[in-house]
Amino acid sequence: MLNSLRDHEKYISICMEFRCNLKCVHCMIEGTMDDLNASTDEQFEDILKTQHRTGQWRGLVLTGAEITLRRDLSDLAKRAKDSGFENVRIQTHGMHLHREDYARKLVESGVDEYFISVAGSDRETHDKITQVPGSWDKMVKGMENLSAFPHVKILTNTVVTKLSYRLLPDASTFLSSIGNLVQMEFWNYWPMSEKDDRGLLANYQDVQPYLLEAIEIAHQNDKAVEVKNFPRCMLGEKDDTLVNEQPTLLIDANFWEEFDRNNFLLCPHQDRCNSGDCMGLSEAYIKEFGDGRDYLTPYPLTPRANR
Repeated sequence: MLNSLRDHEKYISICMEFRCNLKCVHCMIEGTMDDLNASTDEQFEDILKTQHRTGQWRGLVLTGAEITLRRDLSDLAKRAKDSGFENVRIQTHGMHLHREDYARKLVESGVDEYFISVAGSDRETHDKITQVPGSWDKMVKGMENLSAFPHVKILTNTVVTKLSYRLLPDASTFLSSIGNLVQMEFWNYWPMSEKDDRGLLANYQDVQPYLLEAIEIAHQNDKAVEVKNFPRCMLGEKDDTLVNEQPTLLIDANFWEEFDRNNFLLCPHQDRCNSGDCMGLSEAYIKEFGDGRDYLTPYPLTPRANR
């Protein structure tokens, strides 16, 4: 397996912004964005003090809805570095990074990891999903700007929906050409509800061949992969790409109330499965496609080397 940034316990994530200037059709918090509060400056300061005192984390993730809407983002990063964080990551749609001076300012302030959302595989598909013309061109230019700095690492996230799953191989091929890209992540969509009102869930059987092909393309190009919220048993020999762990996240508690409405872990084989962190099926998925008992299987105990 290629090395990935999997030591999530060494990172802490804080949500510092709840505005966004994209309109992604798959946005999990679109309906609650106005009701969620960003973490306060006092909470941010508490993290910095803890890090300065204990050094317990290696990295800090600054996230939001869209964190680059914070005018003081570079200052937040500088303060994080001064407090002892080795790495500072931002989670972003990447559009604002198309300005070379802005990208340079963030890099010089200490932001050395960029987790960028890639919705499609080209200009047409990406802009259709984000519902903002020009978002692809700006995002790609931003990644090009970041690639001018050898120490910077780029990670990407593509949400897997009924609109995007066929695009995964082409997206993986394109992203493999980005100079500083080290890791791709593919997050299977969840509706934050007991049912899929937007009609974006895709049948895992339909997704499987496209996802496996995208993973293979990434690995052939020496890029690490993490898959989120997809049945481990359907990943075959690529099952080690399933990584549902995340850094500890400081976010408005109301977010978790909405998240819990997904009601995961409903796989019919749950009691006999040894899959570790597999999240199984959600209530919305079962309502849409059934419980998958004909194609899901209990994950084996046998180590990979002995299979």
